[in-house]
Parts: sequence; C-alpha cells; structure tokens
Amino acid sequence: MSALMDAQRSEQSLKSPQDMVIIKNLDFFYANKQVIFDLNLNIQANQILSVFGPANSGITTTLRSINRLYEMNPKARLQGEIYLNQRSIFDSDVSVTELRRRVGMVFDVPTPLPMSIFDNIAYGPRLKKKKRKAEIADIVEEALSMAALWDETKDRLHTPAMSLSGGQQQRLCIARVLALQPEVILLDRPCSGLDPISTARIEESLIQLKKRFTIVVAPHNVQQAGRISDRVAFMLMGKLIEEGISAEVFANPQDQRTSDYITGRFG
Repeated sequence: MSALMDAQRSEQSLKSPQDMVIIKNLDFFYANKQVIFDLNLNIQANQILSVFGPANSGITTTLRSINRLYEMNPKARLQGEIYLNQRSIFDSDVSVTELRRRVGMVFDVPTPLPMSIFDNIAYGPRLKKKKRKAEIADIVEEALSMAALWDETKDRLHTPAMSLSGGQQQRLCIARVLALQPEVILLDRPCSGLDPISTARIEESLIQLKKRFTIVVAPHNVQQAGRISDRVAFMLMGKLIEEGISAEVFANPQDQRTSDYITGRFG
C-alpha cells in the first residue's frame, strides 16, 4: 500500500500545474567521478528558487542539466529525468536549440557580444525568425526595460556594449535572454564581482521578473538567497540536504548541516 501511495504521489507531482521543472533521481558523472547523487527537486512556476552550498556541491552542474548545456562536455554523463512543463527534456523529438531558448542561462561573468547594445539584444530574435525593424525595436525596448536597463541605455543604444559598466553588462546579458521569451531563467552567481548598487538593481529586477518567468539562481552568497528567494535548496557534496520555503529554512532549518552552513560555521 505504501508503494502504491508513493507512486500516486509521484504521478500527482508530475501533473501539478505549479511545477515548471521537475528533476527526478538525477545522478551526474564527469568521466568516472559522480558529482550529483539521486537529486529530486521540483521547481515551481513564477517563483525564485535559490540553490546554494559550498564549492563542489554540484550547483552549477544542476543548472546546466536543466537546459542540457552539460552536453558540450564530452566527459559528462547524466542519469535520471528532467521535465520541463510536464515533458521530458530528453524526448527524441526535443530540439536542444529550442530547449535552450525556453531555458535561458546567464553566467557569472558577463559576456556581451562585440557589437552595439541594441544588436546584442536583437541578435537572438533576428535569428529566430524574420521580423520587421519596428518589431525588433519593440523587443529590444521591452527586454531592456524588464532588465532595468532601458533608462540607462535608451540614448546610446548604438554604442558598443563593452562600454557599459560591469553591472550594466550583466543586466544586458539578462535582457539578451529575456528577448528570446524563455519560460525559465537560470542564473549562475550573476552578481559575482559586482558592487552593492549593481547587485541591488539585479536583485530588484529578478523579483519583478518572477511575475513572468520561473527563475533558478545560484546566489552570490547565503544573504542574497534570503533576500530574493521564494524557496531555497541547500546542496552539499552533490546531495540535496534540504529544500523548502525560504523564510522557513532560514528561520528553522531541519538539518544541522543546513544550520551550520547558513550561520557560517563552514563553507
């Protein structure tokens, strides 16, 4: 009876309209070294999930698994399942290019393309399908506005993107992903190396963006996870230790290792 109830709960979780991404029994290997162990994690739509932990906990690998970016490493191997909006991302007819549009990723070091601010944002939509200039302009404005960068760049859209500050370049990279109209945004330590003002602007943008997107963040630190997250997941040495509502995990962690990490006893 217990096994039947577990199976029913598993089936119900796959049908839940709240779950945008479901990771089931994920094991991950680089060559012969296992770096993630039996990871099960549901990521709810229109929320910010922060996945945090010390170095070598498998956090970046987890993010790269959700859009199959790990496949660029020939030594990487994954076992398990990942569902996006109730469908396996490994189905034979899933286009990896389309998957990575639907699940966009922003890395810790901003990487603007060697072109203008406008063309950085327009590049993806132009490749996707032929659009009129007016449509492209609207997409650029909307993406920059969502990334809280429009007011700072609207009078210099045709200047080189590399002329922007570090924080502005990171918001530009977020806008570049947004221009492709993703469903999920993955951010791998997006505020690493940024000053407090730039960090605050990105955090404010993310809180607004969750109204339209599902966001998974590897935060810069535990404090950032507490500021921006609806839910948090603590990973340690490739294992999920604890996951839950952010306020509850920080106020009353259920695992001593979680408590030790968020209070700075290790990490």
